[in-house]
Amino acid sequence: MAEPGRTRRRRSRWRRWTRRPGFPRSESESGSVTAETAVALPSLALVLGAALWAIAAVGARLECVDAARAGARAAARGEALEIVRRFAGHAAPPGAVVSITRDAELSRVTVSATIRPGWAVGMPPVHVAATATSATEGGVDDLIMEARRAPTGVEPE
Repeated sequence: MAEPGRTRRRRSRWRRWTRRPGFPRSESESGSVTAETAVALPSLALVLGAALWAIAAVGARLECVDAARAGARAAARGEALEIVRRFAGHAAPPGAVVSITRDAELSRVTVSATIRPGWAVGMPPVHVAATATSATEGGVDDLIMEARRAPTGVEPE
């Protein structure tokens, strides 16, 4: 037991921790954590960049799906092809290509785009596309036939 008025000397927790097996004891090993961090940080940045690029590609794919659906609905209602192209173009990613096929039974709209990351020079471009099909409404086939019969560039009087 300690004498009155005198406190017993305790080891600090830090000293107990540093005496454990596996903890670097020499001065030459004291910077190993810094070196390991210097190696791990660029790898972590590369993985983060790839993950962000994958998220951007999935987002562009979803935009193509939404644009194709909007275009297919408009085409099925019998809208003019330029209006259908405009509907799909507004919802599509920048630089997307919209192709429309409409007949008496089905209306099909395909939206495709090539996505390039603006922030990463080394990442490859990704091609995303989506197709939507809708049943053409009744009466639209008459409009299609009239459009095919009318000469282009001549307005009816």
